[in-house]
Amino acid sequence: MATLLPPPKRRKLYHGVPEPEPKVAPNVPNIVVQFVNEEDGKALAPAVNLPADLSRDDLESLLNKLSNQVDDPVPFSFHVNLATKGEEENATAAPTRIVVANSLQQDVLLNPKHPATQEDVFVVHCSPQAVFKVRPATRCSATLAGHTSPILCAAFSPTGRLLATGSGDTNARLWDLDTETPSHTLSGHRGWVLCVEWEARERKLATGGHDGHVRLWDPKTGKAIGDAMKGHTAWITSLAWEPIHINSVNPRLASSSKDATVRVWSLLNRRIEFTLGGHTASVNVVRWGGGSTSGILYTASSDRTVRMWDAAQGRCLHILKDHAHWVTTLALNTDFVLRTGPFDHTGKQPSSDEEAKAWALERYRKIASQYSETMISGSDDHTLYLWNLFASVSQGRVSGGSAAESGAHDANVPEKKPKPLTRLTGHQRQISHVAFSPDGKWAASASWDSSVRLWDGRTGKFVATLRGHVGAVYRLTWSADSRMLISASKDSTVKIWDLKTYKLKTDLPGHTDEVYCVDFVADKVVSGGKDKTVKIWKN
Repeated sequence: MATLLPPPKRRKLYHGVPEPEPKVAPNVPNIVVQFVNEEDGKALAPAVNLPADLSRDDLESLLNKLSNQVDDPVPFSFHVNLATKGEEENATAAPTRIVVANSLQQDVLLNPKHPATQEDVFVVHCSPQAVFKVRPATRCSATLAGHTSPILCAAFSPTGRLLATGSGDTNARLWDLDTETPSHTLSGHRGWVLCVEWEARERKLATGGHDGHVRLWDPKTGKAIGDAMKGHTAWITSLAWEPIHINSVNPRLASSSKDATVRVWSLLNRRIEFTLGGHTASVNVVRWGGGSTSGILYTASSDRTVRMWDAAQGRCLHILKDHAHWVTTLALNTDFVLRTGPFDHTGKQPSSDEEAKAWALERYRKIASQYSETMISGSDDHTLYLWNLFASVSQGRVSGGSAAESGAHDANVPEKKPKPLTRLTGHQRQISHVAFSPDGKWAASASWDSSVRLWDGRTGKFVATLRGHVGAVYRLTWSADSRMLISASKDSTVKIWDLKTYKLKTDLPGHTDEVYCVDFVADKVVSGGKDKTVKIWKN
């Protein structure tokens, strides 16, 4: 007789759907984590044993509790330095930097390229972020028409209340950002307006044109201040104001030109104070640094050199001949504080020139004291060089105060010729623009190879490649909190990149042709280009 098997157990149904199989909770390992300061490597808290799947936000909260910062928490970014299998054999190779964007388990333990084990002590490098946060732009709030030729340059004023644009129609324009309408048309140039530059107190606007003239404007009335300042025999390539912490009453103006010279203008008598000659080809960029009593002028030229000049006497200090092709772009880690002078995110207004000078000096010291004044140069040879310009000066003062203090109160300048800290390679075509983040920790470079590369602003180490553009990237700008990078491209788009994840945060399409210029202030982004329109982007 055959054995009868019991009928199978009937599965319970919920509204006709079988009950789901119970999920087994994954076994989350515990790991030992040591938080250290990215600047000096000092421990911020004792080593702690944590679940590996603790989120990045929970890591930030825990670090603030361990550091007794519960009442006033500080935002941090985290990364881990690990050696890959190939790098373990090469002791001199730099470790790979892994950003903790989700959790240590997801970003490090589950990463097959890096031989990390649960028994390791994970040294998490912590970098404090700005206490204020800039909101990313997500929409076009206004499309401003008025220019009849492509927009070649655009710049917000230091406070972000005004906007200036320059165009191929020989006019510059001022825009009212409250009503998003044109306020003044600045007519006077007889050629394309190639550059616009605000004085850091927002009292004057300087423009340089294809006609070789430099003009000054009163932004309140839109009227020209005197006649055009003539002297250059070819078009103006860039402008630079004397820093406010050096001269807050009547800052001078420097202009570089295709005629291979740089001219420094005294605005009291509207005459040339001196001409910097020595370059044998077009001077493409001029920057006025704040590293000595009167500052130092940095010039980059198509003669393949970068030159340093004493801004008091106009004498050449050093000639840097490391590039193999035209040097087309230059940036200082103090560019943001030199541009904005006494103004910061608090919105405070100085009541006098002396107060403005003191506030600007305090802001400059805060940046420059961390790593002195640093320069990065980009060239058509597809490479960049990072320079620590005051290393020899600051090394001589171990206990004599910060490099910024000494640079602001005495005439010390680097006596020895600066040597590049490192050569930055990776781009496949010419470098179009380079920019330091406002806090000086990062540097970003744009190239004709359609990519943006991110570098450590102190060591020059490669950090990440930001890909997404399908055309040459022309221009870069940073948000004031150094958390976002904005790029403008030939592909007619503006893109916002998240520095926490190194990925695209927001794509801003809308232009119908190439985008030549972009600027970012507060939570507003401006862009302009070949379609002859100015676009304002907001959250």
